[in-house]
Amino acid sequence: MLRRLSPAMLVIIGLFAAIPAAADSLLISTGNPDGLIAMASRPGSPGKIEIEAADDFILNGAAKVTGGSFVGLLPSGASLASISQVVVEIYRVFPNDSKNPASGNVFTRVNSPSDVAFASRDSVSGGLSFTPAILSNSFTTNNSVLNGINKFPNQFTGGEGAVTGKEVSFNVVFTTPFDLPADHYFFVPQVLMTNGDFFWLSAPRPIVPPGTPFMPDLQTWMRNANLDPDWSRVGTDITHQGPFNGTFTLSGSSVPEPSTLLLLGAGLLGFVGFTLKKAIA
Repeated sequence: MLRRLSPAMLVIIGLFAAIPAAADSLLISTGNPDGLIAMASRPGSPGKIEIEAADDFILNGAAKVTGGSFVGLLPSGASLASISQVVVEIYRVFPNDSKNPASGNVFTRVNSPSDVAFASRDSVSGGLSFTPAILSNSFTTNNSVLNGINKFPNQFTGGEGAVTGKEVSFNVVFTTPFDLPADHYFFVPQVLMTNGDFFWLSAPRPIVPPGTPFMPDLQTWMRNANLDPDWSRVGTDITHQGPFNGTFTLSGSSVPEPSTLLLLGAGLLGFVGFTLKKAIA
């Protein structure tokens, strides 16, 4: 007859059943806004072309990204109710997902985002929900980029000057998580307003606490629909300042490699089998 399972064996069986699960934790943080530059980033809409601002991050192992945050400016007179759409895109690094060689319409594509997004989530079409919160009713940056995104050799504009607005944090939940393998990526947040434009705020580069440094830490890039599929560096090409990071975080859980799961599973099954033999009368 089979005796009652020992407490040790019950623990082992429970651990084996829970192998794929892991608590969400902070994966990436670039720290707090530094007030150096504000970068427009919005989906396309009637009368306004799409603008994308991108900053990079590295995953040293596969991860399920379930949420994050980013900080930007809304127009001073805008309310949170004027936010109509939030999009988050993930790009890989050129030449992945890209035509290579590039068009020659920008100074360089080395270390830029790829031509097309690797994955995206949208509060309108699905996969993303967001909660905005006002951090300050008046926040000013030294410079900004909105319309001055041009093809080579006219990429340098110096920026469009200081901008003041409401500092707002966007907490996003990816209701359809990003399942990302280990790689180097770019994070692109876009916000559509019913009036005015959203600007993504820069963060210190190199990253300082409470940020989590990683290497290599690439700079921010921007493009609009007229420059697509190419990108220009915000600091090196457009403003001749910086270079800059963008303010964002990502959270989620690490995903064990298949080989690790197989080894752990085989070990646990072996232990369970041994224990079961001892439990048989």
